[in-house]
Amino acid sequence: MSKTFRPYTPGQAFLLPPSPLDWLPEDHLARFIMDVVKKLDLGTLYQRYEGDLRGYPPYHPQMMVALLLYGYCVGVPSSRKIEKKTHEDIAFRVIAGGAQPDHSSISEFRRVHLNALAELFVQVLRLCQAAGMVKLGHVSLDGTKVKANASKHKAMSYERMQKDEQRLREKVADLLKAAAAADAEEDKAHGKHKRGDELPEDLRRAKNLFR
Repeated sequence: MSKTFRPYTPGQAFLLPPSPLDWLPEDHLARFIMDVVKKLDLGTLYQRYEGDLRGYPPYHPQMMVALLLYGYCVGVPSSRKIEKKTHEDIAFRVIAGGAQPDHSSISEFRRVHLNALAELFVQVLRLCQAAGMVKLGHVSLDGTKVKANASKHKAMSYERMQKDEQRLREKVADLLKAAAAADAEEDKAHGKHKRGDELPEDLRRAKNLFR
């Protein structure tokens, strides 16, 4: 073969440890969501773990909130698909910090913290809307920037804000319902503790065929 190609060594170790954030552009949605979640008050979520020293340490709530929010905003509501993305998708891997929570842990976190998550997600969408954003990933905010003291008709502004708040809450409720429905459907199809994409045992050992 006379053609010269660029080096291709997928198994080559890095000479210096890279920062995972360097794998994402500065304006990537995953970076934005991680930054926003850092600013949220997650006290309600942390309270559930106070004094509970049993079993293996749980995943960090900040990571789980960011993972779920990013998944829902990019059209990945299924806990199984989010689990898979933490293995295969750079943005999900960066958000998870190299962790790979299984789908049961992801769906259980959503179930246990459902009400708190709904409030947190509304806060994020409200912040984005106030900043003049019209979309967050695939989630349309359908609103315009509203300044509380900018309108001469304050009563009308308040009414507008109330309607926007309700609409955001309905949007978040729809996202969480879609996630629960996706998980229930996949649990029924594959079994609660199966991912559904496991290779048969023979194929897992396929590399042995070439020895």
